[in-house]
Amino acid sequence: MGKARMNSVSQLILYFQPDCHLCDEAESLMHTQGLGESYQKVDIETDLELLKRYGIHVPVLKREDNQQELFWPFDQVDLAGFLGVDR
Repeated sequence: MGKARMNSVSQLILYFQPDCHLCDEAESLMHTQGLGESYQKVDIETDLELLKRYGIHVPVLKREDNQQELFWPFDQVDLAGFLGVDR
């Protein structure tokens, strides 16, 4: 499996809600891409604006370097393309 080309300046944010099985699936998928804990998790329930924006759409993965967002559902291929993975 390839490794992400994300540089240290780039940051990933995973928007999630507690007790969200889809969020757990997304995290598991991220771990299979070798991301481990190299992303920030943000609970949308702690911020009304985030809750309004992402409410029923979590999990959502966001790249801070280019502001792109990847909405669930996504798979390994989608995630690799989003991250720019070397193969």
